[in-house]
Amino acid sequence: MGLLMTVIRPMTTDDLDAVAGLEQAHQPQPWSRKAFEDELAQKSRVYRVAGSPVMAFGGIMVVDDEAHVTNLLVAPDRRRRGVGRRLMISLIEAAIEAGAKQLTLEVRASNEAARALYASLGLAPVGVRPKYYGDDDALIMWAHDIDHASFIESLR
Repeated sequence: MGLLMTVIRPMTTDDLDAVAGLEQAHQPQPWSRKAFEDELAQKSRVYRVAGSPVMAFGGIMVVDDEAHVTNLLVAPDRRRRGVGRRLMISLIEAAIEAGAKQLTLEVRASNEAARALYASLGLAPVGVRPKYYGDDDALIMWAHDIDHASFIESLR
């Protein structure tokens, strides 16, 4: 199955070992399996995975009318093939369904590929969190009015 046909679906507890494995292998300060398990138990969280076996995952937290991307990771050998974009669009759609009007996230200032992806999805830089990642600053990105037809259309 080509990457464009990769299924994106809700994360389940059956995915936790694969998700934690990806996280451990590719993040300098990885979340634990327990952290993901705790996230899945929260009603305000939405997590999605891509592929079987899992090649990517992402999550959002929705509070009132704001959604915050908690994480997004695509296995390095699957990057730059549209999986991250499709996963983000799925998360944005879930945020809108949950009543979000705004979307925010932090991204490593040095992660140009991720910054470009988020910008292409309508998020704009609004600030910096110095040394947020310890070894790197976080760029805060934000999108407003994600529930408007023009924003939704721009995702297509």
